Amino acid sequence: MAVARGNEKGRVERSIRYIRDNFLAARAYKDVADLNAQARAWTDGPAFERPWPQGAQLTVRQAFEAESPSLMALPLDAYPVDARVEVRVAKTPYVRFDLNDYSIPHTHVQRTLTVLATAERVRVLDGTTVLAEHARSYGKGVQVEMTTHVDELIERKRGARLHRGVSQLTQTIPAMADFLARAATKGHHLATMTRVLGQMLDHYGAQAMQEAVVEALRRDVPHFNAVRLALERVRQERRDTPLVVPQLSERAQRLDVTVQPHRLDAYDDLQAPAHRSDEACDGHSTETEEERK
Repeated sequence: MAVARGNEKGRVERSIRYIRDNFLAARAYKDVADLNAQARAWTDGPAFERPWPQGAQLTVRQAFEAESPSLMALPLDAYPVDARVEVRVAKTPYVRFDLNDYSIPHTHVQRTLTVLATAERVRVLDGTTVLAEHARSYGKGVQVEMTTHVDELIERKRGARLHRGVSQLTQTIPAMADFLARAATKGHHLATMTRVLGQMLDHYGAQAMQEAVVEALRRDVPHFNAVRLALERVRQERRDTPLVVPQLSERAQRLDVTVQPHRLDAYDDLQAPAHRSDEACDGHSTETEEERK
């Protein structure tokens, strides 16, 4: 039987029409699970009790029971009928399948993964390893997430920010590595320490910070408050003005922009041809009057 030739497989086509006219027509359902449950009930009920196509003296159920002893047993391993799609993951830890996004571990971004989908579940695999399993969504633009994936991503970003801050401080201030190590042993929150010390570095400079950190280490007080006190003591000894850090809103920071003025010669150049044209016209008019005289 050729593909797309309904006239060569009439019994198959009539079965499809029977299902369309006797089951799907005017049927209401809440979701796919409800539709599948109704389909199973209809298959085991009215469809199974309809007349056998090869003889009205039997029903489909009776014909099936008569032929069952001659049928081969089904294999122990179920035949894979999942929808299979190879998906390229971008920089964000989500795979796109059927207009929806499903979360995956952040460790598997920017690679090609396999999506296996049934009517109820969506699985994401890297080779034979299952990375994530979600309930399938039939919406559009839905973001289906696992809490563990989101928490791991947040923790990774927090760790990356801390690493960048520590790296900047230790590279700029030689004594900072020992300072942070001692702070960690005393149980201080390194993320807060790094953030505050970074702000102080921007305001006071590397040399002043190095001296203050050394003094805090000498006093065995590895905390940013000890560094701040040392900086303030040096400022008072030098009788410098207090450091005032303006607290501007985000909108005020956007408005505080220096506009570079541009030269206006370009506008004069644009008007120059018009002036020359006017002068030419005036000269022509004068010449005409002299000719008339």
